[in-house]
Amino acid sequence: MQTHVLGVQYALLESNVTLACRKSQIRTPVFWHHNNSAVLPWHKVTSDGTLVLLHVDLSAQGNYSCYDNGGLLLHSVKLRLGHRPGSLSISCQVPNHTHVRCSWVESVKTFLPAQYNAILLKVTGQESRTCVVDVSQKHCDIVLPAYWTYSQTLSVQETNALGSETTYARMRLHKLLKPNPPQSVLVNELEGFPKRLNISWELPSSWPQSLGYPLLFHIRYRPEGSLYWSEVFTEQSPVVILDVLAGHLHEVQVRARDEPDNESLWSEWTAVSLCRPWDDPTELFPPDDTFLEDFFPIDTKPETSTTKTDPSVSPEDEGNLGLVILLVLFSVVILTTVLSLIFVVWVRQRRRNHVTKQQLSSMVKMKSMPI
Repeated sequence: MQTHVLGVQYALLESNVTLACRKSQIRTPVFWHHNNSAVLPWHKVTSDGTLVLLHVDLSAQGNYSCYDNGGLLLHSVKLRLGHRPGSLSISCQVPNHTHVRCSWVESVKTFLPAQYNAILLKVTGQESRTCVVDVSQKHCDIVLPAYWTYSQTLSVQETNALGSETTYARMRLHKLLKPNPPQSVLVNELEGFPKRLNISWELPSSWPQSLGYPLLFHIRYRPEGSLYWSEVFTEQSPVVILDVLAGHLHEVQVRARDEPDNESLWSEWTAVSLCRPWDDPTELFPPDDTFLEDFFPIDTKPETSTTKTDPSVSPEDEGNLGLVILLVLFSVVILTTVLSLIFVVWVRQRRRNHVTKQQLSSMVKMKSMPI
């Protein structure tokens, strides 16, 4: 396949390409140059001066000129080589309820300039909305889509000088909704509280606050170097964490999801924020947690994941509860041991009584026998 557009001839790679010397006469010798050089790709010249390039590759592209015996320029043309468009790989991002951005990647590298036309269709095909194309970035944007429509189809047509191809992608926007990460995350110590941190953040700038769509936030935190995260879910900022490890630097991250739409996607995590809880500069001894860490290193001691932080339950109360449980278990062990000893003594005493009865019976029988 070959086409001509404003002095440019387009042709398929790996094909045979014919370039005509338009002003030449039959059996009049002509001479062809490629980019002002008499050295040409693998070719042949017909009797009418036509140049036939065989199995062309990209190196055959460029400017071709034909001359007569006297060196007079008879014709020139620019040759561009490439492929027809192929199917596209389309993906769409929905950062909020009012905006959709779809981008695509070519499955066939055409080596030719292309134009794109994109339309978002409802399943019925009766309604459509134009997707405004940015050709250089190979994406398009839809403003105020029919967000709650069950299913929609994006149609993207790629066209170049050698042909066109249309690709269809079906989608459900509410399942693609993925907010951008929260912004301006701040983690601060709380003076006087060595096991607390205050975490605050702002909504992503792409999330329209005026429309009243709430976000659910997921916070995770851990001592630096630990393998385990603790978690909190909330709809409000800021949040006070009550159970951090005193004296240790902590890693904190936040992400967000549309709260009413359970099928929507979580945003990416924010970058790690580092903060150490408040430490009393007048304290002469390290926190009690230091003693425990000698036996339970940070990277091997699991932390409990919770969905909400209960301010009525403190880590100190949890320690007292553990001590009570240990005392109860110890009491049960002692009681079991004492009962076992009593049972053993009782069994031995019963056996002795049985033996004594047998001896008395034997003596009675012996006395009753005649001498």
